Parts: sequence; structure tokens; C-alpha cells
Amino acid sequence: MKGGAHFLVGFVLLALASSFASAYDPSPLQDFCVATKDAKDGVFVNGKFCKDPMLVTANDFSFSGLNIAGNTSNQVGSNVTLLNVDKIPGLNTLGISLARIDFAPYGGLNPPHTHPRATEILIVLEGTLYVGFVTSNPNRLITKVLNAGDVFVFPIGLIHFQFNIGKTNAVAIAALSSQNPGVITIANAVFGSNPPINPDVLTKAFQLDKNVVNYLQKQF
Repeated sequence: MKGGAHFLVGFVLLALASSFASAYDPSPLQDFCVATKDAKDGVFVNGKFCKDPMLVTANDFSFSGLNIAGNTSNQVGSNVTLLNVDKIPGLNTLGISLARIDFAPYGGLNPPHTHPRATEILIVLEGTLYVGFVTSNPNRLITKVLNAGDVFVFPIGLIHFQFNIGKTNAVAIAALSSQNPGVITIANAVFGSNPPINPDVLTKAFQLDKNVVNYLQKQF
């Protein structure tokens, strides 16, 4: 009976460990796997082909220009410069990426969105940001005002946002726990999908007039 209890506990722990492991990028099995589009001499690992290690250079692990401000002259007043595996091939299998986020003076917004494959940790370099995320049901809103030097964490998969409430430009750096975190911007996904979601679905889901839904779909 005692042995059976130990077996049960071990089985439960193994199941939990397996579920946690499958929720994030898999651990690498080598020092690095620099992504390459050339399949001739490559080995397919974690969504990319690996370059021959003997052909790897420092350029595969570097990027220049993150000091350059992004163009925020758009509808939302923000710009995200994402450094994922497509920009830095050496990130392949390493489970991490980075982004610079620029915000226009008061009103610059990184709209509500989610990263399906990554937790995000954000540090404000300049300006003042109002940030927050929404928990899963019952949808509690957790927010904070951040100034230069402040840090905030957005848990994996949860809807979150950043909004510049200062009178000057704002800049933040975000690190994400995936080589390719993905992003789902809520408004774009709901009202701008291709092909469009049936307006009857959105009318009922958001309790809106159908003309309002049609208008919103045209905006995206």
C-alpha cells in the first residue's frame, strides 16, 4: 500500500512536470542551433533548420540599431521593434527574445494583446506608462503606473497593454520567454480577421448593433 502511494505521488509529479514542460519552448539539446533557411546541410529543430556549427559567426547572435527610435506616427501612437528568431537566428532553441517599444507623447498605446507563447517582463527606460493585464475568469484588471527604472511582468497568454500618460515620448524594453512569442492584438484579431468573422457572431458576442460591427470591421 505504501509503495502504491509513492507510485501515485510520483506519477502525479511526472504529469505536472510534463504539462509545465509542454507549455514553453523546449530546452535546447546543444549549445546553439542558429536558424538557417538553407535546408541542404541543416537539421530541422524547433521550427527552424540549424546552420552547420562550423559556419556560425558572431553576426548570428547580434543585432545593431535598437538605439534608434521607432516611428510612432500611426493610429495607436506606438512602435514595437521585435528581436525574435527571425531577426537574430542564434535565438533558435534558446527560449528568449527582446523588444523595444516606443510611445508617442500622451496617448501612445501598445493596444490590448496577448503573447500565446511567452511571459513578458518590461522595464521603462523613459517616460511614464500606465500598464496592466486582465486575469482569466473572473477577469480581474491589475494595473500600475510605471516610471523610468520600473519593471512589470505580464503572465503568459493574458491580455495586457501599455499606455503613455506622460507629456513626452516613452521608451520601454521587453524581454519575452520565447524565441517566437507571437502576438494577438485583440481588436485586430476580432474585427480584422481574414476572412472576416460573421457579423452576426460579433453582434451577439459584444451586444452591439450590427451597423457598429460592420463599421469596426471596415476600420481593421
